[in-house]
Amino acid sequence: MAVTEPPPAAPTVAHEGILRRQSLRESAARTYARSLPIVPVRARGLTIEGADGRRYLDCLSGAGTLALGHNHPVVLDAIRKVLDSGAPLHVLDLATPVKDAFTTELFATLPPRFAENARVQFCGPAGTDAVEAALKLVRTATGRGGLLAFTGAYHGMTAGALAASGGAEDVRVTRLPYPYEYRCPFGIGGERGAELAARWTENLLDDPKGGLAAPAGMILEPVQGEGGVIPAPDSWLRRMREITADRSIPLIADEVQTGVGRTGTFWAVEHSGITPDVMVMSKAIGGSLPLAVIVYHSDLDCWPPGAHAGTFRGNQLAMAAGAATLAYVRENHLADRAAILGARMLGQLQGLAANHPCIGDVRGRGLMIGVELVAPEAGDPAPPDPALATAVQRECLSRGLIVELGGRRAAVVRLLPPLTLTDEQAVAVLDRFADALAAAERAALHRKETGP
Repeated sequence: MAVTEPPPAAPTVAHEGILRRQSLRESAARTYARSLPIVPVRARGLTIEGADGRRYLDCLSGAGTLALGHNHPVVLDAIRKVLDSGAPLHVLDLATPVKDAFTTELFATLPPRFAENARVQFCGPAGTDAVEAALKLVRTATGRGGLLAFTGAYHGMTAGALAASGGAEDVRVTRLPYPYEYRCPFGIGGERGAELAARWTENLLDDPKGGLAAPAGMILEPVQGEGGVIPAPDSWLRRMREITADRSIPLIADEVQTGVGRTGTFWAVEHSGITPDVMVMSKAIGGSLPLAVIVYHSDLDCWPPGAHAGTFRGNQLAMAAGAATLAYVRENHLADRAAILGARMLGQLQGLAANHPCIGDVRGRGLMIGVELVAPEAGDPAPPDPALATAVQRECLSRGLIVELGGRRAAVVRLLPPLTLTDEQAVAVLDRFADALAAAERAALHRKETGP
């Protein structure tokens, strides 16, 4: 049975006018607005209501920012308390009770071995600035300039963060193979493929003729998000920790999207049990408002005052919202909930894949899920099918479901629902996705049979 969101009686003039003015006024670099032509006016939890009266289930969640969904009561209450208190809203990096409460709560969530010797640096409000700070920190601490990063990575859009991301061409950054079981660079997959990736890394670091700039650090995502929702095997992460520790190379874990319960543990590095030297955090730690920090081992804390500064490091509303979010996730065991519900959703999507050859792979961890769409008749392994993925995203939107695309050639449909997702909502999300997939497949088959 089709699960289609009923259309409104008629789109409002205001709705159409806002979209038209956006296309005329805003930069050609705008992204989400192109594939999601909606005008949100109200939101609560999983649901967004558009200016045209339509309601949507939001499985983008601000690209993972909204751990508790839209306008959660504990977040709104925390913001109101700061506003009503008369506290300053902008204080640079001065100490405040709000900041102290946020830092205390943040440290309470960290892996204990990491927290006991940690320092925190408040950065500009975006995750990419925290990545820049992390790179600057390790280069300052080690006196080295090279960087180790991975194929498929995404770390942000500023110069240094972009240089460490998968699509960059900066030769100063050494690219290492990231384990990708479905498209294993060694054609093997599984534990053996991950072991070969680790061996390649170790051999390159120890090869005097490897052409490697002395590395100041290694940066990795425990689960690659924009790269296509690719979880790193725990054994491989432990090997990266051993390899870097043995060579005094600081290990930076980019937890911008994976943090705050998203993957089924509070921080994704906890799955493997590793203790990184630096953790990069943003998105959910601000409780829906802009906030970014790095937390790192005190041994690295050797940069001079002002080495990394920024006017908006003291966002009091974000710190209040963030502290409330961190506490709510921790006290209500939402990471455990994400692990259970995410595993159930993965299983149901894998069942769907059995009847849809265009689903090449279903993967993820917790409530960070990816479905890779492929052209199964075009070879083995089947190549990505970005046109089908775009069609599925469009069909999802027509059914009141917001999803994002990522991965190689943007052929992975990504689900990032809030951690407050209910069982009933999860069923609705998967029903709408299954219906959208079937509709996109039918349209593709029709085009193939009738021609363009």
